[in-house]
Amino acid sequence: MVNRVVVGAHYGLKDWLGQRITAVVMAVYTLIFAIGALSMGELTYENWRGLFSGGFMRFATFLFFASLMYHAWVGVRDIYMDYIKPTGVRVVLHSVTMLALIGYLGWAAQVLWRL
Repeated sequence: MVNRVVVGAHYGLKDWLGQRITAVVMAVYTLIFAIGALSMGELTYENWRGLFSGGFMRFATFLFFASLMYHAWVGVRDIYMDYIKPTGVRVVLHSVTMLALIGYLGWAAQVLWRL
């Protein structure tokens, strides 16, 4: 018999729930964005700028990207944990992925608030 050490009573529940919540946030944002894009009429720079000039749309877009990065992190991390067995390689991949996702989120913030 093999003794398995499990970290807590609800191991993995937080990440599972986090992915579901971020998926709902991204779906709701997609609907809001689609309504905004379809209601603006002609697709010109001024109309796009007007759509994102309000604080709500900028915040909603940033929340979408933050949700996307967390959603991607949980998914990719689980893939690494399941399929990459050498610990050193897995740690390097985790680090590179996390830094890239944080960088992407920072880049999204820069684009949104530079308008």
